[in-house]
Amino acid sequence: MRNLDLGLIGNSAIAALVDTQGEIVWACLPRFDGDATFCSLLQAERQPDGLGFCAVELVDQTFSEQHYLENTAILVTRLHDGHGGIIEITDFAPRFRQFGRIFCPMMLVRCIRRLAGSPRVIYRVRPAHSYGGGRPQITCGSHHIRYVSPGLALRLTTDTSITAILEEYPVFLENECTLVLGPDETIPEAVGVLSRRFCDETAAYWREWVRYLSIPFEWQDAVIRAAIALKLNAYDDTGAIIAAVTSSIPEAANSGRNWDYRYCWLRDGYFTVNALNRLGATRTMERYMGFIVNLTAGAPDGVLQPCYGISGATRLEEHDLASLPGYRGMGPVRIGNQAYLQVQHDVYGSAIMTAAHMFFDRRLTRCGDVMLFERLEALGEKAFLLYDLPDAGLWELRGASRVHTFSSLMCWAGCDRLARIAARLGLAPRAAYWAKRAGTMREVIIARAWNEKRTSFVATFDGDSLDASLLLLHETGFLRADDPRFAATVAAIEKELKHGDFVFRYAEADDFGEPENAFLVCTFWYLYAIAAQGRTGEARALFERLLACRNRHGLLAEHIDPHSGEQWGNFVQTYSMVGLINTAIRLSIGWDEAF
Repeated sequence: MRNLDLGLIGNSAIAALVDTQGEIVWACLPRFDGDATFCSLLQAERQPDGLGFCAVELVDQTFSEQHYLENTAILVTRLHDGHGGIIEITDFAPRFRQFGRIFCPMMLVRCIRRLAGSPRVIYRVRPAHSYGGGRPQITCGSHHIRYVSPGLALRLTTDTSITAILEEYPVFLENECTLVLGPDETIPEAVGVLSRRFCDETAAYWREWVRYLSIPFEWQDAVIRAAIALKLNAYDDTGAIIAAVTSSIPEAANSGRNWDYRYCWLRDGYFTVNALNRLGATRTMERYMGFIVNLTAGAPDGVLQPCYGISGATRLEEHDLASLPGYRGMGPVRIGNQAYLQVQHDVYGSAIMTAAHMFFDRRLTRCGDVMLFERLEALGEKAFLLYDLPDAGLWELRGASRVHTFSSLMCWAGCDRLARIAARLGLAPRAAYWAKRAGTMREVIIARAWNEKRTSFVATFDGDSLDASLLLLHETGFLRADDPRFAATVAAIEKELKHGDFVFRYAEADDFGEPENAFLVCTFWYLYAIAAQGRTGEARALFERLLACRNRHGLLAEHIDPHSGEQWGNFVQTYSMVGLINTAIRLSIGWDEAF
């Protein structure tokens, strides 16, 4: 049965997911939002004549092992047969510095090596096009196979038998072989030599990248793996960071909550940039901020969408596919995301807060100036205009529009940051202007979002229900951690939204009924809140339990079943990995305390 015990490989241009048996079950080419060349993850089970996977099968296999090479995005799978045979599959996407720039081609490399015995293997390379709906045309040469699909031609170059791959019959693995799937271009050297060199240089790149991370003393392995996953969700060419590499993994079994997350949400920007800043990953952070600034500069009439394509594309038309049955057969499979049409007012504050780092972080190549500040002021004016008007909210409700407290809070935060930026630039009149506007907004939010009867802030103006985003009242700077209203709100959320170790985003029914699984980042937000309140011991214990919920590789999806601990939702989820990083940094003892 399909599950999310998967390894993520990639190079910030493409990404792929590999299951515990060494099968590539998901990879979109030529980039994150491209056609799913490998898509068996969204099939209930592999069919004998099925498409959309790349497997190296060991005849008479008994069990498997899998791990990453330390501090890299290189995945190693070992398969054992019942006769003492062992093979090792090393999977990676090349990424290293070459000719003064980063080399990150559209290429997946599989190195298969015999470790023991006389193993027999079957190579099954079955790319698809049109999301599993079509077979590519196949031609071959002496050492390569071409897979030609509409809009994409791939070349598999190998040093093993072409016939064995085409006809899928078992062969003895005498020593090692290599499969390189990439652009339809000739490889000008022995493919085995090339793969070993690429593997060594890719390992060296990742280990050097990790060396310069600012990590906490505790939970180092967890933070490093989360940081690498975050980097793999970043699209180098434009700077965009996607929410996840997958589409349509349901939030809960048969829930219909199946969405395409291969796009960039502005809301995620603030949290992601904070994590990158704390890690010291300034290059990725700066590229992402550049992407956000470019979007805001090009927005018609200053109107921002909640999400964009990784190229900055504004149209993400959503439609259902008939070609894929869905994860465990739980459709629909959706491509595109209709959320791009929604009205979500928090995006203005999110964009400002993301860009604000450019005015205060002296490590960055491009620092904020008066011209950028003036562009951000236009977003601030939108925030002030819209902060008390209805929208779809951060949970992207499709059937309701209300004045959501979180949207208002983020609009306030945007104006508050504009006042701080203006002061930093020495623009006293503009600082006073934005401070006054932020003050006005704050008074309204307190008056309309505080529910005296419940003695808590609530999810919507003049409402009485809760949602987990209220845990961010301190994180955004709206309330002090010792404010009794913040403590009361946290207590109310603990009572109503916390089930066991996990915090649900809300409890009321939405377009699809009541939520069944917990949204993982909400529990991390809860940890931020109780840590700020000084409940450090409690926070550390809960954090350890959350870490135990990761898959074998330390990766997290979007949702979790609070009863079974099974992960659900799109994978690997940027929000969840960011929550892990930020929590670990908050809760770890300092390096000076450790020795």
